[in-house]
Amino acid sequence: MQKYRAWLVLALWWAMCCAAAGAETCPAWRQERLSLEMTALEQQLTRWDVAYYQQGQGLIDDELYDSLRQKLRLWQSCAGSGDGDALPALPVGKTPHPVAHTGLRKLADRQAVVQWMRGRDALWVQPKVDGVAVTLVYQRGTLIGAISRGDGKQGEDWLEKVKSIPAVPSSLPDAPERVVLQGELFLIMTDHQQNLTGGVNARSRVAGALLRQRPSPLLAQIGLFVWGWPDGPATMAERLRQLATLGFPLAQAYTRSVNDVDGVEHWRSHWHQNPLPFVTDGVVIHQDSPPQGRYWRNKPAEWAVAWKYPAVQQVARVNKVIFRIGRTGKIAVVLALDPIRLDDKWVRRVNVGSLPLWQQLNALPGDHVAISLQGHGIPYLRDVVWRAVERQPLTVPDANRYHALSCFELQPGCRQQLIARLVWLSGAQGLNLRGVNEASWQALIEQSLVKNLVDWLTLTPQQLMAVPGIGHKRAQDIYQQFRLARQRPFARWLIALGAPLTPSQSLGVEHWVPALQQTTQAWQKNAGIGAKRANNIRAFFQHPSVRQLADALAEQQIDGFSSQPQ
Repeated sequence: MQKYRAWLVLALWWAMCCAAAGAETCPAWRQERLSLEMTALEQQLTRWDVAYYQQGQGLIDDELYDSLRQKLRLWQSCAGSGDGDALPALPVGKTPHPVAHTGLRKLADRQAVVQWMRGRDALWVQPKVDGVAVTLVYQRGTLIGAISRGDGKQGEDWLEKVKSIPAVPSSLPDAPERVVLQGELFLIMTDHQQNLTGGVNARSRVAGALLRQRPSPLLAQIGLFVWGWPDGPATMAERLRQLATLGFPLAQAYTRSVNDVDGVEHWRSHWHQNPLPFVTDGVVIHQDSPPQGRYWRNKPAEWAVAWKYPAVQQVARVNKVIFRIGRTGKIAVVLALDPIRLDDKWVRRVNVGSLPLWQQLNALPGDHVAISLQGHGIPYLRDVVWRAVERQPLTVPDANRYHALSCFELQPGCRQQLIARLVWLSGAQGLNLRGVNEASWQALIEQSLVKNLVDWLTLTPQQLMAVPGIGHKRAQDIYQQFRLARQRPFARWLIALGAPLTPSQSLGVEHWVPALQQTTQAWQKNAGIGAKRANNIRAFFQHPSVRQLADALAEQQIDGFSSQPQ
């Protein structure tokens, strides 16, 4: 059935609002700001509603819209607002439905499906076709009415437009006196795989074609999936059989009897991953026999529920922007998020990338961003979908201050880059100091025992044991690793210090003094070293901070630094 945004609002309020509020916390804003943000988001949602329902334009992905709708409801709950039941700005129309459209309650997970199925038997599952809902009315076999969903009680008269859709029969031979059907007008696809290509904006295209004043060529590409026959045959099997006989075969082809949640899960996975002639966004579970049509109301039904596919993307609120300065001075940005669940993974932070990219996105605390998962379940930032009204600028690191030759020692603003250099130095590509990690360096810097890239060589076991959290055994292990570092070859020390050389290139450098004296042109004679790299290598060896480190290593009798080459 169609993903009705309005009915999602009601369903969330009825079944999920309290759970959502429990999963998320109210923002730590003063009441005035909460009211301001809530009003602005509500106005934006209304603009999206008008574009979608009145102009057939989907300006935001459905999953993101749903997330922001739920966010607004949480804020309204936090504010104690009574406006949470307001529906989106729908074009209601003036044509009454002979039987109300009920909408669907969305179940959150497998356990919720198990709970709903408990005590119910004779259940059926269908793909949740993603299109535009319609009521069709046949009198003595002739199509006399086609009504848009509207608010569920009345909608717009779409009869002339629907008559132009070949998939909708204009007459039903041998039909009962009066037939009222509810179904989904969808964009006909060829071997569409939902898990690979997603919604492809199919629903918005159908809505746009039906909302145009003039007939659209797209009408010829629209199909019909009948999912409701109020006051039709008593059982699902008979309804499906008669629908197929009348000229509506899709429901019979894509409806399966299920006995338990495993059966539902099987077909949900199957339809998600296999080719279908329409776009879907989940499955619908039906009881065998719904009540008579006069009991249907424009609210979520009791006899049918939806279990949607895992969300491809969700909206998360940014609560902090973290700037990380790396070993070479590059600044990376990470957003700390209010936790969201994507598939089976909790996402609490996402890498933005470089500082210029973050500045382009301009994502600040309080903003809401779209997050999806890439290969191997890595969170990926898609875009900023909602910016907070009240936005406070951040203190941003100066990109011009940090570079490949900055922060070899602890100075104001240098802590992050120095730690990154130390982590590189102790890593497998450097001196391979086993058990010495970022936390180790953090602790040593906290105790003022490490102030530059090499002064840890002078630390004693007693000094290490005095560091909180290290303890006697670990202090001995770290000290042993520091002693082993003295035995590492000169080429490894060059890489550990950050020389812009590959491991193979460093093997050709046997002593500090000739390396210090070597010209740019001489460096270029080495394989793989161009003009830019040669300049960088020359600058590294000549830099005052690096030369001070070399002097310190010479004093510690480190091979390659301590004496003149033979």
